[in-house]
Amino acid sequence: MKENHKIILFDGVCNLCNSAINFVIKRDKKNVFKFATLQSEYAEKLGLAASKMDSIVLIDGENQYSKSSAALHIARQLSSGYPLLYAFMVLPKFFRDWVYDYIAKNRYKWFGKKERCMIPTPELQEKFL
Repeated sequence: MKENHKIILFDGVCNLCNSAINFVIKRDKKNVFKFATLQSEYAEKLGLAASKMDSIVLIDGENQYSKSSAALHIARQLSSGYPLLYAFMVLPKFFRDWVYDYIAKNRYKWFGKKERCMIPTPELQEKFL
């Protein structure tokens, strides 16, 4: 793995989270991101598996972002107009995270849940840790 990849950790059994990761993969034209589920050994080694199950986590070198901050930092790296979403960083974190937490709390009810984490296709295998 290259040192300059940013790592996205996500809930691998959440349908909304899996859809979001597929969205990011399609728009990651510069190959910035690598991915791992929060249920993975990789997340466990980082001590994040149990503590962040309700959040997406972005590891960018020495920096770690979660919830709305992670989502906005990710959007900043995508193709097309998605980097413009980073402008929402001007909103107070407590407000951004309140919206994020509301969606996270209801994600299984609204979007469903898988029995097991997704298995990447052979073409995408190199993007997953």
